[in-house]
Formats: sequence, C-alpha cells, structure tokens
Amino acid sequence: MELNGVKEPVPVATTDVLVVGAGPTGLVLAIDLARRGVPALLVEKSDRLFPGSRGKGIQPRTLEVLDDLGIVDAVLRAGRAYPRMLSWEGPDGTERGHEWDMIERATPTEQEPYANALLIGQSRFQDLLHARLRALGGDVVFGSEVSGLVQDADGVTAAFADGRTVRARHLVAADGGRSAVRRALGIAMEGESVDPKPMLVADVLLTPDAIVDDLNWHVWRTATDSGAVLCPLPGEPGLYQLIVRFDDENTVPDTSDAGVVGHLTAHTPVTGDQVTKVVWASDFRPRAALATRYRAGRVLLAGDAAHIHSPAGGQGLNTSVQDAYNLGWKLAQVLRHGAADALLDTYEDERRPIAAGVLGMSTRLHRHRLLSQDGHARAQTRQLGLGYRGGPLSTGRAGVLEAGDRAPDGRLPEGRVFDLLRGPHFTLLAFGTPAPAIASARLHVHELGAYEAYGRGLFLVRPDGYVGWAGEDTTGLDAYLAAVGCAERP
Repeated sequence: MELNGVKEPVPVATTDVLVVGAGPTGLVLAIDLARRGVPALLVEKSDRLFPGSRGKGIQPRTLEVLDDLGIVDAVLRAGRAYPRMLSWEGPDGTERGHEWDMIERATPTEQEPYANALLIGQSRFQDLLHARLRALGGDVVFGSEVSGLVQDADGVTAAFADGRTVRARHLVAADGGRSAVRRALGIAMEGESVDPKPMLVADVLLTPDAIVDDLNWHVWRTATDSGAVLCPLPGEPGLYQLIVRFDDENTVPDTSDAGVVGHLTAHTPVTGDQVTKVVWASDFRPRAALATRYRAGRVLLAGDAAHIHSPAGGQGLNTSVQDAYNLGWKLAQVLRHGAADALLDTYEDERRPIAAGVLGMSTRLHRHRLLSQDGHARAQTRQLGLGYRGGPLSTGRAGVLEAGDRAPDGRLPEGRVFDLLRGPHFTLLAFGTPAPAIASARLHVHELGAYEAYGRGLFLVRPDGYVGWAGEDTTGLDAYLAAVGCAERP
C-alpha cells in the first residue's frame, strides 16, 4: 500500500488454521474446528461455492460423520435414495429396457443406522455445509487466491493475489486435484490413468416433456460401452447430471452450453429444445493418483489435493470428508489442549493407507464394472468397515472390538450410543464393567450394561468415532489420554 508516496506494510491477518479451498473437505474441516473453538479462516479462490454435481453420493460412514456434526437430518431431507437404473434400447433409444439396482440395498441395523448411500448433488451438499458453518459463527472468504507461502518454525505466511497476507500456525490445502498449494510445496502425485477415453459431466435442466423422469437413472449404451447417462438430482424439478463417455480417445468434449446440448442430443433422444439450461459442465479422463506425502512442515494436504479417484463407487467426496474429520480433532488437541505436534503425523499414517486402498478399489470397479455383481465391493463402498487397526493411535482390545475399529451404534435404555459420542469430546464407554473416575472436561464417561456389539470392557472412542484404546481394565489408559491431550486421572 502507498500513501503520499510512502509505502506502508500490508496488514497481516492471523489465525490458528488457514484452510484453502471451500469444497466439501474444507467446509467440513472448518465446521469441526469451529465447534472446537479453534480460530480458522476458510478461503476460496472462486467467487462462489462450486455450482455442479461432480460428486453426488454420500456413503453411510459419511452420514455418520454428518450425524456427529449436527447436519445429517438436513442432508437426509435434501437428498434421496438412489433410483434404479433403466436401460433405453431400440434404434432411436426410445424403448424402455430392463431395470436394475446399481448397488444392492441394505437394511439398517442397530449398529449401522445408515445403511445405504444417499443421492445429493455436490453443490446442494456444499450449501448445507456452508449453512452449518455460518450457524457456528464461521464463513467462507471468497475471491481469495493463494499466490505463495513461506514456512518457519512457528507457522505459515500465505500471500494472496490481491496483496493480502495471512499468518497461520497451520495451513490445510483442500484446494482440489490441481492444488496450487501442493504444487508450491513440490509434493508429487503418483498414479495412473484409469480410462483413456474422455468423459463429459454436466448438470442440465430439462423440460417436463423430455423422455426421462426422476424415477430412474437413465442409460444409453453402445456396443463399445460408450454412451450417456442422465441421473435425476434432488432439489430442483428437471435437474439431471449428464455423463457422456466417448469412444475416440482423441475426442475433446465441448463444454460450452451449445456443446453440452450437442453431446446430449447426439447420445440420447432428448432434443435441444427440451434443454432449458446448462448449469455446469466439465470434461475429464478418469485417473487415480495419491500424494507421496500428506504433510510438509506446518502444511497438510486433504481431500482431492491428496488423492484423485475414478468416479466409480462414489468414493472421492466421502474419502475427502473423512480426511477432514480425522484431521480436525488432531489440530484442536495440538493447538488447544497440549498434545504433542507428533499427533499431526498420525493424520498421514492413518489416512494415506485408507486412500490407497480406496483408490485401488474404485479403479477396479471402473475398469471391470464390478459394482453390481461384487458383494465385497458393494460393502467396501459404504466405508463402514474402514478403520485404523494397527495404526499409531490404536492400542489394545476388549470384548469383540480391537482398537482402530469403528465404534458401532446401538440402542440404550435412553437414546443411542451415537448420542453419547456426538460432540467434540472423547468418550469412555464401560460395557458390563465399572467405569473409572476420570477428571477431564474433554472426556465423557458412561457406565453401561453389556452390549453384544462391544462385549465387556472399556472402550475409549476418539472424537472421530473410532476406538482408540480398549482394555479389560485401565492399564495403559492414562498414558494414552496424556498422549492425545486429555487430562490424566487424579
């Protein structure tokens, strides 16, 4: 800044955590930090939230995360069950063929109350996350492009394209697959092409007289497995996600409004005058890639900045949300509750192997179209079986659970197990055994009758819903609590 020929220093804003990128990852992390009282600044390069439906499936484990964050009811109201697939046949694609379920529907249980994926467009999901963040006192600073960063022993200084500067104790890059922060750090992405054939994805509004309806996910497929699909999106009548897969590897899909309409009419019986609006469009070639590391000093990568997925199985958005959920409580324990900085190293230790496994699974699904036939793959996509057994924060076992397992839900005489876990605290569940006396505002203790989903024993549940420590008595509990920033027993 310059005043009367004299240069003045640009004011520097300060915060504990600077989150770069207001997609699902950044929004969930900002929500989690806000409810923990950690000062955070969420910035977004664009002038608004992402307007399209690049991701559209919320898996059961992610619904459990949203339950804890206090937003699951709003998301369930805004979404819908996945519709049945419908093939269109005949020379002009106007003859209704057979119907099938892409994923076999599961029945909710006491331990798994959210059994099936929920269909909701990414833009609508992000709107709900943004509303939740604002209700907690946070917000997004739009039009904020990070142009450079410098680290030292105490924090990170980020420069913005408009001349602003922000000083933070930690920076989290949630700025997508083309992450500018990751590139600035020189962190490589290792991976492979999943499918050389290009694809177009777009959101379109169609008139009521179009051949499609919102009862099915509509499919037009050629002999070479190219073609198009139209999936109805909840929230606005006539809104569909269009995906077109091209045979020619050299095709460059036209993402202009006219180009999208042309691709749509070329691959389906929908006519141009039945398209009232192209909301958003993009082209891509499915790829799987994983960052070689998730942390560089005081900067951490999360979401698509750390891993890029094929759309098969609906894993990318969900894995990203759970990155944020794993990282949020660890940042809070280090910044506010005295946990050692090494706790942040466990973020990569736990989440990178999960991403690697999910990437492999989604790649196999894409290449071999296994989802409708492979029961194991169907179970994997729900992400309820993912956990951290053998990880750096998993100690002991008791009853039927081992540390690192997801903490099951269940009915109690009053309420549910998830009611006890909901919130930013740790929870010690004593099933069929006396509960120890522990003095910590950050640890809630509950003595309960024996329950078959846990068995008898003591189970320390982390703030992200996984068993961190388990035992038949308190041996080792004090040391574990101290390591994660909870007060020791008197």
